[in-house]
Amino acid sequence: MKLSLQLKLGQQLTMTPQLQQAIRLLQLSTLDLQQEIHEALESNPMLELIENNEEELQGNKTANDLNTVEDPIQKNAEINADAKVSTEQDTAEDSWQDQIPNDLSVDTNWDDIYPETYTSSGSFDGNSADFESRDTADDSLQDHLHWQLNLTPMSDQDNSIALAIIDAIDINGMLTVDVPSLIEGFDPELEIEEDEVLAVLHRIQQFDPVGVAYRDLSECLTIQLGQYEVPGQEKLVENAKLIIRDYIDLLGHRDYAQLMRRTKLKEAELSETISIIESLNPRPGSDIAPPATSYIVPDVIVSKTQSGKWKVELNPETAPKIRINDSYASLVKRADSSEENSYLRDNLQEAKWFIKSLQSRNETLMKVSTRIVEHQKGFLEYGEEAMKPLVLHDIAEAVSMHESTISRVTTQKYMHTPRGIFELKYFFSSHVSTSGGGECSSTAIRAIIKKLVAAENSRKPLSDSKITNLLEEKGINVARRTIAKYRESLSIPPSNERKRLAG
Repeated sequence: MKLSLQLKLGQQLTMTPQLQQAIRLLQLSTLDLQQEIHEALESNPMLELIENNEEELQGNKTANDLNTVEDPIQKNAEINADAKVSTEQDTAEDSWQDQIPNDLSVDTNWDDIYPETYTSSGSFDGNSADFESRDTADDSLQDHLHWQLNLTPMSDQDNSIALAIIDAIDINGMLTVDVPSLIEGFDPELEIEEDEVLAVLHRIQQFDPVGVAYRDLSECLTIQLGQYEVPGQEKLVENAKLIIRDYIDLLGHRDYAQLMRRTKLKEAELSETISIIESLNPRPGSDIAPPATSYIVPDVIVSKTQSGKWKVELNPETAPKIRINDSYASLVKRADSSEENSYLRDNLQEAKWFIKSLQSRNETLMKVSTRIVEHQKGFLEYGEEAMKPLVLHDIAEAVSMHESTISRVTTQKYMHTPRGIFELKYFFSSHVSTSGGGECSSTAIRAIIKKLVAAENSRKPLSDSKITNLLEEKGINVARRTIAKYRESLSIPPSNERKRLAG
């Protein structure tokens, strides 16, 4: 093998530490950004928080004006980033900035400059954890059942059986193993019989919530009907038990004609019976430990002024306002290579980068939000049916950015509008052609389908083919399978499952 030297020309994209940080902050959600800022304040002595009362005293009118863009239809969002998140004043007289470079070379690694960095994930010790969230955990369904079991007098053997049954119950309240499998799990020396397990099981099924530890849907509903006591409806309850026990499949398929034929019930009586069945809970355990509520803090607020113009502004509550501490920054000395001075210089540069990245994030978010409002003004005025088709490329071209940047800035970012709070990605949708040569947004089509289904005759619900024909009459050409896909995305069941009896 012969060794040789060759020269090659090529292009390679290498991101500076500043760009890496800016991209990372851009894709953070509001909560993650707040955590990132708090970690930066704790780790960097050069950064300080601007208190609300201090900001009012300073009369920070500039930042207020620059966070607001009125009527994006008539005015482009030209944002001065210097007043977004900081009141830092970069003037020539600031001696502590003279020796701080604005950028480092592209071959510089972040870890080489700052060994201790902060991350969005973070770690908290016991002292910094939120005590309220740590001490207020919700009880699970098993905890709720164990509490009732402790108040129920039972023998030691029955108590062991009950514990095994409770451990085999899922979050909906269903028993996930059969009785023979439960028996196999016990010590053979106990000689536990099936009748003993069934007796304990039936006792647990009377715990709160009623119907818990059910083995199938029929058993769950029958147990609840056993405690359904409404004067004058005894006959309807018996009819409900009959339908659940013998004809639950027909009820599931809403084959009301067959149900009336088999049960010999009239339509009005069957309708009242079905109303009782629909009042029962097929998943009784789900009410004990409901999913945790998540709160959304909007990043952008859109409102309509008295003059009829749409105003777009960043939510001032999404992130704390920070700035560089002038007292600490003034301690940086020129031509001093001591360890203390290097520490201050490094933290000062880090603080400048962090503030600049926050400013860049706010500027990009504002530009993108403004363009979205400009494009979807019809939605804000008239609702989902007026939503226009929009893709990432359209916004990227309008703000002169890459599509990947638009994707980052619209992920987990929310906009508060008079019609509700929506993720920025909600305003992007594909389109279908219309008979007039135009385009219709898929979001608008879903809204039309939802409106048609809401106004349909419940005795004769609209099929997907019928909805397709109705849309064609409006000039919207959509295939039947596309209608089915949109309907499923709206959690609307097919026409045979939407059928109802009169009453």
